[in-house]
Amino acid sequence: MASKPELKFPKSFLWGVSTSAHQVEGGNHNQWSVWELENAKSLAAKGVYQYDDLDNWHAIKTDVKTPDNYVSGKATNHYDLFEHDFELARKMNMNAWRFSIEWSRVQPEEGAWNSEAIQHYKTYLAELKKRNIEPVVTLFHFTLPVWFAQKGGFEKRSNVRHFVEFADRLLAELGQNVRYIITINEPEVYIEESYLRGHWPPQVSDRKRSLLVMRNLIVAHNRTADMIHAKNRRYKVSIAKNYPYIYAGDDSWLSQRTARIEQYRRNDYFLARVVKRCDFIGINYYSSDRIYGYRVHNPDEEFSDVGWDMQPSDIQHVIERVCATYKLPVMITENGLADSDDSHRQWWLTQTILGMQKAMNNGSEVLGYLHWSLTDNFEWDKGFWPRYGLFAVDYTTYARTPRPSALWYARVIKKVRT
Repeated sequence: MASKPELKFPKSFLWGVSTSAHQVEGGNHNQWSVWELENAKSLAAKGVYQYDDLDNWHAIKTDVKTPDNYVSGKATNHYDLFEHDFELARKMNMNAWRFSIEWSRVQPEEGAWNSEAIQHYKTYLAELKKRNIEPVVTLFHFTLPVWFAQKGGFEKRSNVRHFVEFADRLLAELGQNVRYIITINEPEVYIEESYLRGHWPPQVSDRKRSLLVMRNLIVAHNRTADMIHAKNRRYKVSIAKNYPYIYAGDDSWLSQRTARIEQYRRNDYFLARVVKRCDFIGINYYSSDRIYGYRVHNPDEEFSDVGWDMQPSDIQHVIERVCATYKLPVMITENGLADSDDSHRQWWLTQTILGMQKAMNNGSEVLGYLHWSLTDNFEWDKGFWPRYGLFAVDYTTYARTPRPSALWYARVIKKVRT
């Protein structure tokens, strides 16, 4: 019987969590918050036939049918409770925290900078540093200022300069407390949901426009990375790439060919065009796709609350593939599952940690692991019912309650960090 690998991570390894501003802060005014208010009723109506086949339908149906579920509002009230949340992370023995800076707060109007918002993020970073928690800063995590969206957002190449200016201003104000910078979160997910499927604002289904956005996001990353590196090479820059593990389920030529095409289309196309401006590669891993012929046929043995097939151990293959292909270290910038009753999270974390360890034993370099997420949060067009948090959130009182997996995970981190 094969023995489990000994858990041995370097002392510099980052153990933390990942968040995004719109999903936790509350009180944001951006293109998403405007869209939520306009579409809450239709999202509630569509939710009935979108999610009624889930195993947990009986537990979520009230939320799914309620328009308020789709309005972020105060979210988890993290904007006011961030110090409390940092303390939760510190007590869990974490030493890293990924978050996004909400562009619409910092620059609510074109050419207008909000000094109060900038000071908030200065305090935010100072409180992380006080607790010896390494910040990992994201610049674009799906939300845009209303004025930028009205100018066409990333559909127009000429608008990229506004994003670079935003990043430049942030570094001038906050750069002394920042080392790791993520320019863009999950570009393909944003394009797929916003410009192909039409699920997210601006609800477009247009392949030509989606390709324009893809190309402009590539330019946005490269120009921003060049600007950041010109300031100081101590900054470590990447994107956060949603990276499913795609593999052929058999040796047939069709399965092998389809898997290669999907691997290139969904994973390598974007990465290959930005990797020269990356110091590491941020990987968001949630799922795998097994290809038979020209279709996906997954094992479908374990499902998360949102109906995703769960194969956490495949993170090993993702890490090894990325490191071998791009010759850069990896940071797991997101990884987790919707699991309201906490029945799978400890298993998921166990398989994930073992997978990372195996990849490292095989020569891959992993900088850190940032779990999604510390607390439950607002999950975009699904609203509040998916529960991804190590801590459960009561959305009436905003109280945070640790799930059993959180207490277990804190002990694991303490063990591997000592």
